Amino acid sequence: MRVRFAPSPTGYLHVGGARTAIFNWLLARRHGGTFVLRIEDTDEQRSSEELVRAILDGMAWLGLDADEGPFFQTANRAQHVADARRLLEAGKAYRCFCDAAMLRAEREAAEKGGGAYVYPRRCLAIPREESERRGAGGEPFVVRLQIPPGATEWADLVHGTTSFPNEVLEDLILLRSDGTPTYNLSVVSDDIAMRITDVIRGDDHISNTPKQILIYQGLGVAPPRFGHLPLILGADKKRLSKRHGATSILEYRDLGYLPEAMLNFLALLGWNPGDERVVMSREEIVGSFDLAQVGKSGAVFDLTRLEWLNGRYIEAMSDEAFESAARERLSAAGLWTGTSETWLRSVLALIKPRVRTLAAIAEEGRYIFDPSNELDYDSKLAAKHASGPAFPGPFRKLLESYEALPAWAAAPLEQTLRAMAEEYDLPAGKLIHPVRFAVSGRDATPGLFEVLELLGRERTLGRMRGFLERASTGLV
Repeated sequence: MRVRFAPSPTGYLHVGGARTAIFNWLLARRHGGTFVLRIEDTDEQRSSEELVRAILDGMAWLGLDADEGPFFQTANRAQHVADARRLLEAGKAYRCFCDAAMLRAEREAAEKGGGAYVYPRRCLAIPREESERRGAGGEPFVVRLQIPPGATEWADLVHGTTSFPNEVLEDLILLRSDGTPTYNLSVVSDDIAMRITDVIRGDDHISNTPKQILIYQGLGVAPPRFGHLPLILGADKKRLSKRHGATSILEYRDLGYLPEAMLNFLALLGWNPGDERVVMSREEIVGSFDLAQVGKSGAVFDLTRLEWLNGRYIEAMSDEAFESAARERLSAAGLWTGTSETWLRSVLALIKPRVRTLAAIAEEGRYIFDPSNELDYDSKLAAKHASGPAFPGPFRKLLESYEALPAWAAAPLEQTLRAMAEEYDLPAGKLIHPVRFAVSGRDATPGLFEVLELLGRERTLGRMRGFLERASTGLV
């Protein structure tokens, strides 16, 4: 088995392209085949080295190592042209001398009338000798494939038997008037040269397949097997776009998703292992992957599910790996200056179960790393917490008790608060909630008393005093 991933460097590697690359890579690894990477850079005006690098970086991040390549399509242009000339010489293609402006006008007229335009094959009737003479004389022409009658059929590896009536296929252009090859010719020529046995790509390419099969047949080469993957859809069941999350795969890296989680998530978009497994290692996915279990309908890109899955992978990270990632994120956010290694590890142990992306580390721990004694409070939440039964009396009394506490640790902090709640005949939660909000500005945090211990006496008391003062003067 020889498969290929052939992205165009006219855009970044997005989730749809990444999923196609993953499926091809999995097939090669599952069957002991070869995974070829080919950069289809024939659109020279829109291609760039920056986009090539982004594609390669995205694949490296996902761990998709190519066995061969990257190859660049433009390097094989001479072979593309030679294959077009073979088709011309074999009578499978012909020169078309029709004026481009005239063809454009005919196409526009057909579209205005609500019909599909198909080139009427005017130049097919030109005798071969005349065609060769006019071409040799410098008259501009394109080379078109002569579509035979009948239908083009193949056994699609995903959809099963698939057929197109040839009458709906226009005699497609193989060489432009400037002598450059077109997409369909270049792809077939490259796949022949690279001995590709299986072409696995998205459903958006399915209309190209009958055209490419006819080029193979015209060249006397057996076509590879074709499989077309269901498109990835947004939550609204429409084709994935930027508003759904169809962005560069590297942006997910920057947002703090782990490559193992992204590969796991994308592998399960349109494929399932035949059981209830959701969290799967790379080795488990390779061992289970089978195109026969790929669905025919579109798969929904669920960002919430991706976050959940990423959270599971973060939970499974070693403390050392998580600490290394956290240091990088916290330093970039200006929240870590390396004051106490032991304290940092205690904070990270507290917040690790709560983060679903590495980017969330800075946000989840911001109030702990913030050295100030004052926070910016949401006014509606502040008003809610400053009007409960624990405020201001029990809250103020607890503050006084905390000021006198000899040992600043989670156990005595909790014991003191619960005793205070009992003294005022309050459920402990009625006092816990305003204290939590006062020291964090949040409704939810890890265990309050562990948080208070890590914040330390000065910041805890300073924030409680500040909140009490602002609430008493109507500033919250």
